[in-house]
Amino acid sequence: MELHELTINQAHQGLVKREFSALELTKAFLDRIEKLDKKIFSYLTITKNLATSEAKTIDGLISREKKIPILAGIPLAVKDNILVENIRCTAASKILENYIASYDATCIKKLKAQGAVILGKTNMDEFAMGSSCEHSAFFPTKNPHDESRVPGGSSGGSAAAVAGNLCCYALGSDTCGSIRQPASFCGVVGLKPTYGAVSRYGLIAMASSLDQIGPITKTVADAKIVFDVISGKDPLDSTSIKTSNIQHPTSNIKDLKIGVPKEYFAKGIDPEVEKIVKSGIKKCEALGANIKEVSLPYSTEHALATYYIIMPSEVSANLARYDGIKYGLSKIKNQKSNIKNLLDVYLKSRAEGFGEEVRRRIMLGTYALSAGYYEAYYLKAQKIRTLIRKDFERVFKKVDVLMTPTSPIPAFKLGEKMTDPLSMYLSDIYMAAVNLAGLPAISIPCGKVENLPIGLQIIGKPFEEDRILDIANIFDKIK
Repeated sequence: MELHELTINQAHQGLVKREFSALELTKAFLDRIEKLDKKIFSYLTITKNLATSEAKTIDGLISREKKIPILAGIPLAVKDNILVENIRCTAASKILENYIASYDATCIKKLKAQGAVILGKTNMDEFAMGSSCEHSAFFPTKNPHDESRVPGGSSGGSAAAVAGNLCCYALGSDTCGSIRQPASFCGVVGLKPTYGAVSRYGLIAMASSLDQIGPITKTVADAKIVFDVISGKDPLDSTSIKTSNIQHPTSNIKDLKIGVPKEYFAKGIDPEVEKIVKSGIKKCEALGANIKEVSLPYSTEHALATYYIIMPSEVSANLARYDGIKYGLSKIKNQKSNIKNLLDVYLKSRAEGFGEEVRRRIMLGTYALSAGYYEAYYLKAQKIRTLIRKDFERVFKKVDVLMTPTSPIPAFKLGEKMTDPLSMYLSDIYMAAVNLAGLPAISIPCGKVENLPIGLQIIGKPFEEDRILDIANIFDKIK
């Protein structure tokens, strides 16, 4: 097995046994990035000097026979909306094209404390707004399984980097399936933790009540390793939560109650996707799981509409800071003579700095929050969000976890949905409710349609990541 093909566990064992050095492992990935990323375009910034320096530090510890943590010396990629000190962080937007982060995100601090090696920052939809990684201000990322297709979004660069063996694992962020959908499209594992399980400090905000950082990995076991490191209470993030040490392990699937929402297999799903996902669920039933059909009426019918009121509203508030003065394009190139007042600064900065999709969502959110419409749209959406949360609470009294398709379709072709935003939004239909309810969910590969990966989504109760990870790990071994 080549070095770039190793999982976290395999790479760790190789380092401990001195079969190769951390520097050799890092160079194997850097060489592969240089050779292959010209086709996939998964990275925006390569941090070669940082990566080699971190690798040499770990090699020094190993040479002195020091015990190293499991992530020490293991190369990762970081989505470009997560801050890494002294490294460019653009959120794939022209408005932050030259921004250099002045501090580390909390999850990055935790990984650095473990000795992780940061290879670079990955491409994404601008400010995490998109489902295809085509809305980057710089270039679209391609799916390693089929370069004519999208890798999914908004964490498409991270998923493509993992699928293409351009890193050992990656970090992404999930606001409406932005970890799970690209994981499904690229045939890798993507974990969206419970809201508050991982600190958002140092994550460039899109929709603050929905955003969550999580891992994208080659295996379920690797996802658990990364999650265990980055999770936990953070005094710098008031929404992060200190959970009890009570775990919910599942050593086998026998007698497990698995709910299958009937609405998730209705009109609109690709027949081949439905067939593959149902086949995966039947494998669990063959192992002794109790499969129960359940109903999530509010979650299915209203989740996407609710999301597309709440999310743009929070986008409108969060992106107001990019006014060309506090943040953003502070110098309007070659246009100083045309700037007559403060409004000109705002207009020119945003016209140059924001892409079409970002402007669209800012306008939608501003409208929903405006006088006369706040109660009709935003307030009503928050009420529906409560009903969606109660939908899940009711169902979870009857079952332990839910199993659904991650996406109703396989990866679509580049450019196919760019002129039809509504069609693009509908690709997130099975994932929006999870973010609105703040639940943990994982996407794992469960088959292929004409060489295009298909993902199975496992949704758990709040802070029961251990349970869905264990179930996913069992499924990974039997598929």
